Amino acid sequence: MAVYTEVSDEELAAFIADYDLGALLSYKGIAEGVENTNYLLHTEKGPVFLTLYEKRVSPSDLPFFLGLMEHLANAGLNCPTPVRDAEGRVLRTLAGRPAALVTFLEGVWIRRPQPRHCLAVGKALAGLHLAGRSFGGNRANALGLSGWRPLFGRFKPQANDVAPGLEATIEQELDYLEAHWPEGLDQGVIHADLFPDNVFFLGDKVSGLIDFYFACNDAFAYDIAVTLNAWCFESDHTFNLTKSQALLRGYQSVRALAPDESEALPLLARGAALRLLLTRAYDWLHTSGNALVNRKDPNEFLRRLRFHHGVRGAGEYGAAAAP
Repeated sequence: MAVYTEVSDEELAAFIADYDLGALLSYKGIAEGVENTNYLLHTEKGPVFLTLYEKRVSPSDLPFFLGLMEHLANAGLNCPTPVRDAEGRVLRTLAGRPAALVTFLEGVWIRRPQPRHCLAVGKALAGLHLAGRSFGGNRANALGLSGWRPLFGRFKPQANDVAPGLEATIEQELDYLEAHWPEGLDQGVIHADLFPDNVFFLGDKVSGLIDFYFACNDAFAYDIAVTLNAWCFESDHTFNLTKSQALLRGYQSVRALAPDESEALPLLARGAALRLLLTRAYDWLHTSGNALVNRKDPNEFLRRLRFHHGVRGAGEYGAAAAP
């Protein structure tokens, strides 16, 4: 989440008037994340989140994202639910941007996840994968394998400004992954960005999953690989096997991994680290200094990418743990 587009008091009050929420009492911008502009609004009928979708999000994708959240919420997954206005619309325009309101979720995100949190996240991720099977929408993964080389091309001349030798490293990774990427894995709707700040907890229990704006159709095991990269490395960049075992044990207690998924996990984790390195490097180089946003160092995913190079089997992630 972030704030790129400023909205006036008058604009917000007029926007809220079309919803059954009462008067706008107060609001504040949310600085976390890098994708869209977000505000927490306090209304007479309670808090809601307002998102204004910025340029990276294609307006044509918004019905998929908002429809998916409605579907998952109706299936019993705790996630934000789009709020409909008096005419039944979930998608509107505000300050020249597509905009939507979603329900507020109680909880906090965990700054220093422990194995018990990873266990709960694994269960929640598997629950999302199962609930999404009956969703009728379809969206290709714009940040899947086929999108990595074009994204790299947008900052390739500046890559070595992020880290010495990064241009050559990314080129080598792309060549290898394009030649060896697994096919035929079980697919469906995935979150594709399930970082700790996208999971809310109340105590040790997951109270909600948020930020579905990378969601798409792709391999379930790739979503697990993204989540391993997000949850199972420490601040000193070392891999925490206990957390990984817990995450995979939680996942497999809800949905068992097929043998081909386990076999592909090291390569998928390597690819997920590259995807995260690419998007973080691009944002690092192109985010405006005037934006209210927390930029994140891309080099942490360069270190994670190097770790995955040394993994020879899924058992090194704990995938062999009994469900």
